Amino acid sequence: MIRLLTFPTQTHLSLIISLFEMVCGGFVCTKNSLCALNILYVMVSLLLIGVAAWGKWFGLVSSIRVVAGVVGVGIFLLFVAFVGLCGALMHHQVLLFFYMIILFLVFVVQLSVSAACLAISKEQQKELLEVGWNKSEATQKDVERTLNCCGFYHPNYNGTCDADCFSNPLSCDPCAPIIQSHAEEVLRFVGGIGCFFSFTEVPGSPV
Repeated sequence: MIRLLTFPTQTHLSLIISLFEMVCGGFVCTKNSLCALNILYVMVSLLLIGVAAWGKWFGLVSSIRVVAGVVGVGIFLLFVAFVGLCGALMHHQVLLFFYMIILFLVFVVQLSVSAACLAISKEQQKELLEVGWNKSEATQKDVERTLNCCGFYHPNYNGTCDADCFSNPLSCDPCAPIIQSHAEEVLRFVGGIGCFFSFTEVPGSPV
């Protein structure tokens, strides 16, 4: 009992200091990781906005809805990254709380969309592509000009087409098979990237 009471005070202090350093080091590590993650989000958001503006400026995309959608996603991601950076640098509990909620919602939506992209069947792809094709004439012209094809299932010889092959309409291929081959690659790529980014949001949420 006397031995316990005369336990050296310096040992207690060293243990407390070591524990404090471990806690501070853990917070600094988490803070730095969160800052790095949000800097990555800032770069991705600026890339999205820049690609949309570049595509519109050079006439690669004529649909305002597509450009507005990509720019909107970039601005939203930039806002989320800004909230996360401010919360991490200032250790602001309210900002971190809202950041955690937003990141969790984005995680759920992004993971669901990524899983849908990877699980969608060829028949569903055809239906969705046909709906998108029929909704916008501007998109039709962009696709025909870019992929050098005419019509969705078959060329319309009595109509107009922006493809170079339309000077000899019999040499034009329909756009549906070409679009679907590209769509399968894009869906796999988007699904994989979406899953990757959705799981990078998990370590950023419990700060």
